[in-house]
Amino acid sequence: MRKLAYLVVLTFAAVPLAARAQDADAVIDRAVAAYARLNSMRAEFRQTLTNPLTGSTQTTSGVILRKKPNLLSINFETGDRVAADGSTLWVYLPSSTPGQVMKMPYTGANASSVDPADQFLNSPRTQFTVTSAGTATVGGRPTHAVTLIPKRARTEFKSAKVWIDDSDSSIRQFDVENASGLKRHVVITSFTANPNLSTSSFHFAVPKGAKIVDQMAGAY
Repeated sequence: MRKLAYLVVLTFAAVPLAARAQDADAVIDRAVAAYARLNSMRAEFRQTLTNPLTGSTQTTSGVILRKKPNLLSINFETGDRVAADGSTLWVYLPSSTPGQVMKMPYTGANASSVDPADQFLNSPRTQFTVTSAGTATVGGRPTHAVTLIPKRARTEFKSAKVWIDDSDSSIRQFDVENASGLKRHVVITSFTANPNLSTSSFHFAVPKGAKIVDQMAGAY
């Protein structure tokens, strides 16, 4: 393996910078194309949050469902839930803000802030400087990684590293860091393309007694 790694280093050293940039563009372009072909998806994930300010690390698991054109559901084992039912985005985080539900329009920045695939694959070469970040095997699947640096300041993250499956071009893992230094590491442990999903899977029922913070006013 060390000899192989050394050979790869020598090979890349001999390749012009423009060619390496094109490799990164090709990786992200095939991920965008694969994402566009998905009518629905189901993925299980494991997420680790590291807060350098407090020195704390928290790991949790969950399931994300997505169905075109605008249905999304993210359920965490902690009981936290994010759901988009077609027009409204519901955010319920009892692990950090018990008794409160955020209600907001599922458009623009609201959509990209909760949907990882949309964050990374919505016009990525317009939004980010994309560079190659090597290869790795994630969950037994070969991947190519790319680093995404926003061309303009973003609230979601200041940098991201995304691993793209060599076979189906799906996202298999990603790391993001925001302006405060909070780091989020997500591994996709199971992925199903185009499953049959009922719209009822995206319905959100407000928990009894929860206060709704309504941000729908002025939505556009």
